[in-house]
Amino acid sequence: MKFSDLNIGSSLARALADLGLESPTAIQAKTYSTIMSGKDVVGVAQTGTGKTYAYLLPTLRLWKFTKSPHPQILIIVPTRELVAQVVEEVEKLTSYMNVVAAGVYGGTNIRTQKALINQGVDVVVGTPGRLLDLMLDGVLKTKLLKRLIIDEVDEMLNLGFRTQLNNILDFLPEKRQNLMFSATMPEEVEAIIDLYSDYYSKIETAPSGAPLENIEQYCYELPNFNTKANLLELLLKEDQDMEKVLVFVGTKKIADALYDRLYPIFEETAGIIHSSKSQNYRFETVNLFQDGSYRFILATDVIARGLDVSGVTHVINFDLPEVPEKYIHRIGRTGRAERKGIAISFVEEKDENHKETIEALMEMPIPIRLTPENLVISEELIQLEIPVEFVPFNNHKMKSHKPSGAAFHEKKAKNSKVNVRRFHEDEMKKKYKKQYKKGKQD
Repeated sequence: MKFSDLNIGSSLARALADLGLESPTAIQAKTYSTIMSGKDVVGVAQTGTGKTYAYLLPTLRLWKFTKSPHPQILIIVPTRELVAQVVEEVEKLTSYMNVVAAGVYGGTNIRTQKALINQGVDVVVGTPGRLLDLMLDGVLKTKLLKRLIIDEVDEMLNLGFRTQLNNILDFLPEKRQNLMFSATMPEEVEAIIDLYSDYYSKIETAPSGAPLENIEQYCYELPNFNTKANLLELLLKEDQDMEKVLVFVGTKKIADALYDRLYPIFEETAGIIHSSKSQNYRFETVNLFQDGSYRFILATDVIARGLDVSGVTHVINFDLPEVPEKYIHRIGRTGRAERKGIAISFVEEKDENHKETIEALMEMPIPIRLTPENLVISEELIQLEIPVEFVPFNNHKMKSHKPSGAAFHEKKAKNSKVNVRRFHEDEMKKKYKKQYKKGKQD
């Protein structure tokens, strides 16, 4: 099938020709006519199969020029990086159209983004928090909105954006088309989607969680952080085929610890990216990784959702994810464009259950390889691995409790009080040892 078979329109066809694209991918071909018909769509496809163009092509084909400054298309994504990339793709596809696209996200001056929106836009791409801020301020008006697109919908809901998404939906017109795309679609996420759309067509080009056939997978069984860091260092030193490596870590703290461990060895060829890094730093890291300046980067799952880097040769799971679908999304960063890729996982004893659930999802085992003979096995744990001992709050100030006896008891004699009626004359007589009378005595 060619794009010309999809009634793509002359403007989009010329843009696709400039990009050297002739044939749609499976998800693009399957979703195009359904989206064009106006139905709500939930699209599930493996990473690297063209999901972005799967929703951009039909929605831009349906876009109609108006003199109104308010947007017709709203695209919600989880990260700043993905905002920038989607806006860039919109601009590529609309090079022969009068479409104005704007990207908005947190961590930058909102006044600049308000000015951009006030100039008039047709397509708005943004992260949930910043979109909600602009709506609450009355800057982003959605009365003419025709289509809502939520990209990476599974990650969006898992990251706790559900409340913000619900608040955004309150600003949108009820009559609209909902399009939701992701690489994975767990049952619990699909149940939540049912709350957003009453009737939708689910289009899946591969079973959710199916492994990519052109990715070789294997794992090493390792005891702790230091041993895993030693193996990663060894592989990077000895395997020259590791030209562009994406290393996934579980948390930002572990990412920082691993970067501190590896940077003195690999210096300017090592990069790191996570949500605590500034916007400019994150964009620069992605660019340096894309152009080959960085041989490898360390990334968390949240940030990796915004990475669209070509030519990744290896994916290394330094920490195995607890959610099996995330493993599929991770390894899908390599083996793109019909190239071969390699996915390596470091498995600790505590990760065995996670490994089994991943294998069950893929319906295939992840082969275990013997560790290299020259690998240094460490027994030393880093601070992040040491279990924190529970200490009761303000324990040093707490006093031992001693029973105080019965609630009611007899008072001491000196504290006993008896109500006795006293007369002044008697008190004076007692004091002066004689009869006492008021007034002057003769």
